[in-house]
Amino acid sequence: MRHPGSRGRQDDVVRAMALLALGAMGGVPEAASPATATRDASPLAGTWTLVAAERELPDGRVVEDYGASPHGRLCIDGRGRYALQLYRSERVRFGRDDKAAGTAAEFRDAMLGASVHYGTVDVDAAGGSLVFRIEGAAFPNWEGTIQRRDYTLEGDVLRYRVPPRADGTVPVSVWRRIAP
Repeated sequence: MRHPGSRGRQDDVVRAMALLALGAMGGVPEAASPATATRDASPLAGTWTLVAAERELPDGRVVEDYGASPHGRLCIDGRGRYALQLYRSERVRFGRDDKAAGTAAEFRDAMLGASVHYGTVDVDAAGGSLVFRIEGAAFPNWEGTIQRRDYTLEGDVLRYRVPPRADGTVPVSVWRRIAP
């Protein structure tokens, strides 16, 4: 049984995902910002594929964060504009081919099984961090935020630590560049 107001929330989710996709592809006009006005070519420019999505527990153990076989893409242009998609491969498929008719459980699994956002990313080499300026995200609380992430870049392997979650765990993403 569906909650009386769930249809409106589902429609909002569908609209938000469509706008997110359009924005990531350059289909929505954006205002120029000082961060993107003039910049050197990003050392991260290229197309990256996800190698690992892990979580460091407070006791130091490392466990899977997006299941046994997560997959994703990170595309960064020469000016540092990026679009990132990360998915848990074990996500439950919707019972119907009509996304708007999904159940609360299907939407919950889809949302928790993905990390999708876009914006700009700068390398702060002196501080050893990446600076993500998130313009759009499937998780709306990230929109308009700036997140710093400790990173290492060894050849074509990028590894960074996401800010700690409320439970104290630290997500770690590992990407391999597959195209310049």
